[in-house]
Amino acid sequence: MVLAGAAIIPGHATGSASSVCKGGRCGSAGKILWTRLLPGSWTASATGGTVLAQGQAYAAAGGQVAAIGFGLTVVAFNVRTGNALWTTALSGMPAGASIESVRAWPGVVTAGVSLPRPLRGRAARTEVVLSARTGVSVRAYPAAEFGGAVAASSAATVIIGSKSVTSYANKTGKVRWRRRTGRVPQAWRVDGRDLYVTVAAGGYLGTAPVTALRQISLRTGAQRLIRPRGGPFTGTLSDAFDGVVFFSGPRGVTAYSGSTGRRLWARDGAIPESADEVQGRLYLTKGSKLFGVNPETGDRTGGRVVHGSSGLYGIRGGVALGMDQGPDGVAWGFDVARQRVIWTTPQLPWPHYFVDLSGIGGSAAPASSTVLITTCAQLGASAAASGSGGATGSAAQPGQACARPELVAIQR
Repeated sequence: MVLAGAAIIPGHATGSASSVCKGGRCGSAGKILWTRLLPGSWTASATGGTVLAQGQAYAAAGGQVAAIGFGLTVVAFNVRTGNALWTTALSGMPAGASIESVRAWPGVVTAGVSLPRPLRGRAARTEVVLSARTGVSVRAYPAAEFGGAVAASSAATVIIGSKSVTSYANKTGKVRWRRRTGRVPQAWRVDGRDLYVTVAAGGYLGTAPVTALRQISLRTGAQRLIRPRGGPFTGTLSDAFDGVVFFSGPRGVTAYSGSTGRRLWARDGAIPESADEVQGRLYLTKGSKLFGVNPETGDRTGGRVVHGSSGLYGIRGGVALGMDQGPDGVAWGFDVARQRVIWTTPQLPWPHYFVDLSGIGGSAAPASSTVLITTCAQLGASAAASGSGGATGSAAQPGQACARPELVAIQR
């Protein structure tokens, strides 16, 4: 899996973005929609931002809900207004279980709960389906460790398990359809209404080549077996976008038709970085360059190559989302074609982005214009002063307590 975060944006050192775009010139992008206080124990640091004191937190925006989960707690807010909707503590979980993913859908929120290894049976995790309106638990389904919900609504949920993909009716819990995927867990990617699952002898943990792909309709379960011509696919499945599947390896990226398996194009030394659903482009990185391509032909689009270095957390409408860390952190938008920052947020102390390796949810889901981050509005007493009732520190030490952790929604 390729993690967005190593892409290349020019001229952005920590703290520099806030001087580039200010006031009315930024337009609506970069606007803070709302800020809400979070429960739990959080810490802040210059490198990690605002994170849980123990464990990890996961967030997603979708449908009408922005949700964040940590430990065994899920908190939901209205995605437009920030009004608190509900807080749910997941019950009936064994000791050592913890949330490892949160995804928001029309009508429901799903929380993937990792199960302790000694207690695992046929499933490495449980996917809990919650009502987006009330937070009440609707169903719980067995799932693979790196699987879980890949499509959901009030009516049904599609779950990737270790040996199958299954659609369940949420009202009854009965199986609507099921497609077997083999004896070992496989790699997968979602492209619109289709799910692609690899066919490889050793699964995603093995070294055996991918000899075929299962193309499964998320709506009906209809399945087609897609085989490449002239041998296995080159590399490992890294993305699927606009009817094209992408495989990455040491030599670069190779694109294949998602319907026929025909090889479309290849670029040596390139890595898929981010899919832009608004403009229909795939962005690649190659060395110190970031550029967009037509996913079907591989031809460059936008006509510009970007040089430099900083962090990237996804591209939407040709604008890359980045972040400056630290006490005066900001989020910013970088127009790849024009090679300049076009918006920045007000100050966001100790910001932290959420990343979902599956490409579903996280801080900045491709289909959403809302970005979710955590910040620390007030530091707690420093470690040296905590035993003597010292005052709030002005600079975060490694893992320093955060007295006021907040979830912040940003327009992008």
